[in-house]
Amino acid sequence: MNRGYFITFEGGDGSGKSTQIRILMDRLRESGYDVVLTREPGGTEISEKIREIILDPANSDMDDMTEALLYAAARAQLVSQLIKPALEEGKVVICDRFVDSSIAYQGFGRGLGDAVGVINTYAVDGCMPDLTILLKLDPARGSSRIAGREHDRIEQASDGFHRKVYEGYLELEAKYPERILGIDASGTIEEIAEEIARRVGAIMK
Repeated sequence: MNRGYFITFEGGDGSGKSTQIRILMDRLRESGYDVVLTREPGGTEISEKIREIILDPANSDMDDMTEALLYAAARAQLVSQLIKPALEEGKVVICDRFVDSSIAYQGFGRGLGDAVGVINTYAVDGCMPDLTILLKLDPARGSSRIAGREHDRIEQASDGFHRKVYEGYLELEAKYPERILGIDASGTIEEIAEEIARRVGAIMK
């Protein structure tokens, strides 16, 4: 591979992203690929500090545009410091959330619309995923899955907000079918993992 391959995972809270990311990462490494795993917001020292600000429940009075700009700032640092260099070295990069999250959460959920896309044009600097795996799960079911853990500031948002986020993801899936692979996340871990492996395996060949 002269250039690496960029895979992102998207989905609402409780959709099972972390589990499926670990499974795919292990499978790719077993197949001989050099895999870099990262997350958003975060992934670099600077981006992780921004993450703490964004997700801290104490920052409940954060303005919606401030939130969007902070996500974009963390993303810009991650792209320039980690993602682009890794891809240039021929590595496979798997990122837990990327720009689609901002469009779904801030564009649709917060109602900021096209402004989010404009902001992130600069943040991604032309570095878009080759494949985005969207784990689709009804927000109510996702909320029940994470009911027993402490919630961050975004997870604490209203049910109505998370419903808008989910609808935003569905719109993105319809708009970019060549990039976004939507998968029913209500199945078993094994069923979902096999579907992801089939799609990724066919592309990587």
